[in-house]
Amino acid sequence: MLTRKQYDLLVFIHERVQRDGVSPSFDEMKDALDLRSKSGIHRLISALEERGFIRRLAHRARAIEILRMPENFPERGGSGKKAPAPAAQKESPAAEGPEGAFDAAPSGTSVPLMGRIAAGVPIEAIQQPSQHIGVPGSMLSRGHEHYALEVKGDSMIDAGIHDGDIVVVRRQDEASSGDIVVALVQEQEATLKFLRRKGGMVALEAANPAYETRVYPADQVRIQGRMVGLIRTY
Repeated sequence: MLTRKQYDLLVFIHERVQRDGVSPSFDEMKDALDLRSKSGIHRLISALEERGFIRRLAHRARAIEILRMPENFPERGGSGKKAPAPAAQKESPAAEGPEGAFDAAPSGTSVPLMGRIAAGVPIEAIQQPSQHIGVPGSMLSRGHEHYALEVKGDSMIDAGIHDGDIVVVRRQDEASSGDIVVALVQEQEATLKFLRRKGGMVALEAANPAYETRVYPADQVRIQGRMVGLIRTY
């Protein structure tokens, strides 16, 4: 469930990308939503990213990819009018507090929680599932296997991934440069990082300047899956 502000921002970004082929600047978003500062936009963007509606592309200015729109979003042609948020998505004191928290959507699907994954120095390889966790069906792709991992560490904090978060991962052994992946290093250590390919080498890049990028021969890194969603408990 999105709040009114989250919905309005998502629609604004969607319309600008459709019209211009590029997402609006933070100043344009701030003006469109009549907010006083860009910090409110940062919170809304983070909430939309955590819910799986958008993805920020690393190292590219004004690069926001729309992953999906709400199921009841009306596709409309150039009227220029902003669609009202559906009644079920209007914010209330319980739906959004001063920090822009959002209501979790009902989950009808569960995936195995495989243990902990390092967002920092690699730790031991992925454990066997100890329990299952409910996730929104919108995070999952039909015909693919998914699992969840608890994040430990802060090396992906600038990508909005915090210590204690749960990441939802689609199991796959290939990924594109720039994806956030679960990588198994030298068949014994698993870590969550941005994937960068450089010839015959693979770079595992943090989203925190305090951590260095680690580079390995391609045959020493095995992709275990690509991150497709994030769950946070407040």
